[in-house]
Amino acid sequence: MKTLYIECNMGAAGDMLMAALYDLLEDKEGFLKKMNELGLPGVKVEPRAASTCGIAGVHMCVTVNGHEEIEPDDLPDHEHSHDHTHDHDSHHDHDHPHTHDHAHMHDHGHHHHASPMHIAQLIDSLELPQRVKENARAVYDSIAEAEAAAHGCPVGDVHFHEVGALDAVADVTGVCLAVELLGVDRIVASPIHVGSGTVRCAHGVMPVPAPATAALLKGIPVYGGSVQGELCTPTGAALVAHFASSFGPMPMMAVQKVGIGIGTKEFAQANCVRVFLGETGEGSNGEIVELTCNIDDMTPEGLAFACSRLLQAGALDVYTVAGTMKKGRSGHVLTVLCVPEKEAEMAREILTQTTTNGLRARRCAKYFLTPGSASVHTQWGEVRVKLAQGFGICHEKPEFDDVSALAEKNGVPYQTVLQDAVRHIESDRKKE
Repeated sequence: MKTLYIECNMGAAGDMLMAALYDLLEDKEGFLKKMNELGLPGVKVEPRAASTCGIAGVHMCVTVNGHEEIEPDDLPDHEHSHDHTHDHDSHHDHDHPHTHDHAHMHDHGHHHHASPMHIAQLIDSLELPQRVKENARAVYDSIAEAEAAAHGCPVGDVHFHEVGALDAVADVTGVCLAVELLGVDRIVASPIHVGSGTVRCAHGVMPVPAPATAALLKGIPVYGGSVQGELCTPTGAALVAHFASSFGPMPMMAVQKVGIGIGTKEFAQANCVRVFLGETGEGSNGEIVELTCNIDDMTPEGLAFACSRLLQAGALDVYTVAGTMKKGRSGHVLTVLCVPEKEAEMAREILTQTTTNGLRARRCAKYFLTPGSASVHTQWGEVRVKLAQGFGICHEKPEFDDVSALAEKNGVPYQTVLQDAVRHIESDRKKE
């Protein structure tokens, strides 16, 4: 299985990820030509040889109208005037949402801003494969949602500074394009080093990781350390969270290539992101925890309520199987599936929500296909398609909610819309 491993010992940032992935590509010139002909106004992407602590690698320089955005940490205190989310992520790169369609910019004093909707329109207009655009939009949607949660505002009220948005779009689309060109079956990442201390932004001084970054890293193993500064930026967090199917140590793999993306800051340790491309066996590609208990003294209503609460608490799946318990009593075997990081939390939740006095826990190897999404245009309207890929397998399934909504809207049977969507999926597959 073609596997990509991302080592995040010094965090993750958009330009560093793009540089590291670029370092792996066979057709580097083709990638650069594509990136510089996307139609991003004034944007140029240029790789430069760099080193950190004696390690040679690549720094990906993204300029807007000939200027590479200055990182906030490099500016005098009185010049820190940009919102943390909307220009350069302050630690080691330019990871910020950007909008290139100037007709959609909003003039706030001397700064132009772009909304998530404008960013989406911009990405849709770029000369990129459809799957690359879908991945880029998904990354930006997650950033916008995290920013909205961090600032306590609707997603539509989030705005990105124009210059930061432009170079960030280059970072995000560059990473999405490189992943597509590499054609990997599986992406695994290490736990992410987020740094420590504080970062200055327009709102004041914030703790590291910044609120938006912390929101994006939910459910992902992270750690701090002695390095002072912001190592993981919002864009880096969103990209790794979107593409990595699992997190942990490097799997056993026959490494074929190593890519090194270098940041602009200097530390006592090497400031780089390394990516390893190689082949792994057809073994499991993840781990899951199975929590089980027997219950013979809860009403069906009470057990159903407990199952719903467990799902709300973050369980991946909850189900019951009827069985015969002690003393011939009818009961149920309750099984809860969760990620390893939530084992203790979920065990406490089971003990809280049910009448059981104990439960069993075991860690299991997990084989799974990597989820994705696409869409097809039927005669009845657009239908989203759920994708699941890996191990040389691809599952494609029309989204039930879209099919049922179109069937009701057009007054036709559900099966009619479903069959039309399946025909379009098969047709698109033949064109690839």
